Amino acid sequence: MAVTVEERWSRFFRWGPYGLLAVGTVIAAAADVSGGLMDGTERVAACVLVPVALALQVWWDRRCRRAAAGAASEDGRAVPTAAFAPGGPGVAAVAYFAVRTALGFALTWFNPFFAIYACIGYFDAEHLLPRRLSRVGLLVTAVTMAGSQSGGLPPAGPVNWLAFAGLFALNACLSFVFSHLGAKEAERAAERAATITELARANARLEQALAENATLQAQLLLQAREAGVADERRRLAAEIHDTLAQGLTGIITQLQAATAGPDPEAGRVHLLRAADLARHSLGEARRSVRNLGPVALEHDSLPEALRKTVGTWAERTGVDTRFTVTGTEQPLHDEVAATLLRIAQEALANAERHSGASRAGVTLSYMGDEITLDVRDDGRGFDPAAPGAGPGGGFGLVGMRARAERLAGTVTLETAPGEGTAVSARVPWAGHD
Repeated sequence: MAVTVEERWSRFFRWGPYGLLAVGTVIAAAADVSGGLMDGTERVAACVLVPVALALQVWWDRRCRRAAAGAASEDGRAVPTAAFAPGGPGVAAVAYFAVRTALGFALTWFNPFFAIYACIGYFDAEHLLPRRLSRVGLLVTAVTMAGSQSGGLPPAGPVNWLAFAGLFALNACLSFVFSHLGAKEAERAAERAATITELARANARLEQALAENATLQAQLLLQAREAGVADERRRLAAEIHDTLAQGLTGIITQLQAATAGPDPEAGRVHLLRAADLARHSLGEARRSVRNLGPVALEHDSLPEALRKTVGTWAERTGVDTRFTVTGTEQPLHDEVAATLLRIAQEALANAERHSGASRAGVTLSYMGDEITLDVRDDGRGFDPAAPGAGPGGGFGLVGMRARAERLAGTVTLETAPGEGTAVSARVPWAGHD
């Protein structure tokens, strides 16, 4: 698992003071043995201050680990322990930095090589001290480092003082430059952390939106399935109404005519017609179940199928009926042709059942971008505003309109008591596939 930069710094701040104190103590002791850099009193003082510095670091390390463990228990995630102030600068952090800096300064006064330990102040002053005190901490550290580099504290002569002043200025400038660069890097790190946090929030929102979209999609699929079932039910209802119901009506009419007349030969003709209607209705029912088009369109175009349908209807009802085609005939999409044929059959069936007409007319008009079908009769008509009046009160007109609307078309009704009825269907032209 890769170690992040923050984790490396955390380890340095925790273990670095121990290492620097150990290295500084070893080198200072070796230098003292070979060069006699300290007198007896200074050796005793150094032997006392080194354990104090170690104890100070142990106390601070334990405090940081307790704080990190408390933060982990609050939010349930691991927090790397760092040897700098948890949660930012505070009184304890300032006290720790001040005591450690004083110990480093005193040890460097006794032996310049203890500056190895004192230099830790360059690294963590920005973390342990408030902004207004961090520069002071850096300057004190620069004093300690300049004293060590110029030959020890206090400077022994004018040359040493001059060297101390120059080295102090150099250390102070370098510390401020590195502090500024560190602050900028900390700002960039904070910005990156904020960006990562915002991206995590955006990802969480995106996942929530995706989950909601999946739920909505499932609901839409269910609704589409239910709508398809309902549409199929309406289609079958319309087909039954337009084929079986009309066929049964014709069969009943023929059977009544066969039983009402005294002439056996005429009755036989009516029975044959009833049988033909029954066979035709059975074929239409099977085609409806299979979602096929009307049988009349299987071998004929729409005008020819309408002409045969009108002729059969006129022969059966005895109504003087004329069929007319206007415009230039064009091949139509099967669904358009089937829809117009069904509308014509329903309109004629309504005229037979309700109008009592003596004359009727069916006109199919090719009008460029749309096809118009008009069915008129001179029957008794009705008041379309009356509740349940005429074909508008049953399934007939509703079914015709539903068929036309599937093709983005319309069906209009014009009628009045004693003035006959006119049904007009308009659908957009759609060529054959």
